[in-house]
Amino acid sequence: MNIYVGNLSFDATEENLRDAFAQYGEVSSAKLVTDRDSGRPRGFGFVEMPNDEEANAAISGLHETEMMGRNLNVSEARPRNDNRGGGRGGRW
Repeated sequence: MNIYVGNLSFDATEENLRDAFAQYGEVSSAKLVTDRDSGRPRGFGFVEMPNDEEANAAISGLHETEMMGRNLNVSEARPRNDNRGGGRGGRW
């Protein structure tokens, strides 16, 4: 299951994220999202856990808990919408 983790401290690392979720089971990957131009963290990331039961336990256990001074927002990640559009509403 792919898990969204929001409201992360800008000092958090992928290792911090992996360690927090590893308490609940196997973690396949932990990725922090960074700004494309500056390379700075954007305050959210994603954790992939192969076992849905463990992933749900991690979501329940970590949502609204404090990590590095911030309360985490943890939920199942929604599929990415690749329809980014050009802001023209489909009209030229």
